[in-house]
Amino acid sequence: MEKLPTTSESIPTDGLFRRSSWSRFVESQIQNVMLLCASLSILTTVGIVFVLLNESVYNVTGGTAFFQEISPWKFLTGTKWHWDSGDFGVWPLLTSTLQVALIGGLVSIPLGLASAVYLSEYATPRTRRIIKPTLELLAGIPTVVYGYFALIFITPYVLRPLFGLVGLEVGVFNGLSAGIVVGIMIIPMVASLSEDAIRAVPQSLREAAYALGSNRFDVSARVVVPAAFSGIMAACLLAISRAIGETMAVVIAGGQNTSGLSVNPLREVFTMTSYIVNVSSSDVEAGSLEYKSLYAVALTLFCMTLTMNILSQWIMRRFRETYQ
Repeated sequence: MEKLPTTSESIPTDGLFRRSSWSRFVESQIQNVMLLCASLSILTTVGIVFVLLNESVYNVTGGTAFFQEISPWKFLTGTKWHWDSGDFGVWPLLTSTLQVALIGGLVSIPLGLASAVYLSEYATPRTRRIIKPTLELLAGIPTVVYGYFALIFITPYVLRPLFGLVGLEVGVFNGLSAGIVVGIMIIPMVASLSEDAIRAVPQSLREAAYALGSNRFDVSARVVVPAAFSGIMAACLLAISRAIGETMAVVIAGGQNTSGLSVNPLREVFTMTSYIVNVSSSDVEAGSLEYKSLYAVALTLFCMTLTMNILSQWIMRRFRETYQ
């Protein structure tokens, strides 16, 4: 009777070992490539921070940084910004920036949140397939188009007739129209992120609320939205952070030629991004104090957006609901 081969004799282990070694090598290289991609974003951020600090706080090449000539206290507390006369108080730029971001938030948060609730809780699958891509098209429109939309349509055909009824004059460039178009621009961000947070709420919570006799509005407003509170708040803060850093739409709709401290949204505003564009496109000499002030303003803007992002992450961790 012929002898049957043993297990070690019947299985060709050399080829299997070679294939396994090659698979591990390929997997390790893929991991290294992904690590490199992740590291590039970190290195880019580090490079940006280095440039801002080098020109505004301490110049490592031996030159003079902005805050070595202008007191940080004067910069942070001053109420006049006239670089021609040496007044570098950031409050006029800061108030205009926050004013536009606040108006944008008042427009985008209610509309975005209502859109998210409708798409998640009320819309049929067919309706959702039509409305959601259409809503997200707003995110693909260039910001320059938003600026001219505010300048050509919103200000002359909406704001001026509306405020003219009560005798208020609206300038050609104004903070209200800039804030409105910025709010329209960030509606997709609020709606998309809020909808993701709402759809992450377990279906069992909805079914329990319906079993207790709640209608669809009660389930949405009293069960689903509170359960998704952390994600919704994070979405709103990220959207406002995006509004703070918006440039071209604000420059075109809000203007860039005034620098007085004012909270009137019907007049021309001068935001931090407007100032950066103004200096970058002017004939200011490189290395001058006016040129260095660009980096000081950019550093302030960076700190504001970084704070908003950190706050949104903290809210997500602090109020996140864990379901099993």
